[in-house]
Amino acid sequence: MNRSVEFYFDVGSPTSYLAYTQLRKICDETSATLIYQPILLGAVFKATGNASPNDVPAKARYSIKDLARFAKRYQVPLTFNPHFPINTLSLMRALTAAQTLQPQRFIELLEITFKAMWVEALDLNDPGALSAALIRAGFDPAQVLGWISDPSVKDQLKTNTEAAVARGVFGAPSMFVDDELYFGQDRLDFVREALSV
Repeated sequence: MNRSVEFYFDVGSPTSYLAYTQLRKICDETSATLIYQPILLGAVFKATGNASPNDVPAKARYSIKDLARFAKRYQVPLTFNPHFPINTLSLMRALTAAQTLQPQRFIELLEITFKAMWVEALDLNDPGALSAALIRAGFDPAQVLGWISDPSVKDQLKTNTEAAVARGVFGAPSMFVDDELYFGQDRLDFVREALSV
């Protein structure tokens, strides 16, 4: 039976980045399909009463160390972004648009966005830095900015986010195998087990 995992993510979440680096490999090894579900984490927090670990200083310090531990375990690069937290509304709208309008380039845009955020540690709220990252990856910044302001794209991201909250999502990354929720990149072993059944 072909299984699937739904990956609810926001590129402003370092744990979403870490999960992203592992999920494709897990799906390849379990012959599962990876379904990307872009959401706006700030809106999820507001709807559920949740908050970023960054809001608790002791937890923020611990989380940065824990992220480094997992990056080392996964053997992936990670630079904690000094501009964190970054408002990801425009980024998540761009990814939502690419998923619909240029699906063949969605993964490419997602890859360069995660890399710019969590490897290069760029300030993606700076239009110049964002445009430069897009140009390096072969995207037209004017086209991407057009996507961001498209009312249908805004509505789609809002719909995605509201549907995630209705399903029980309270943070990112959240993964579903069937109707079972697994929250956090440190739950990937459970995702793998569920996909292997």
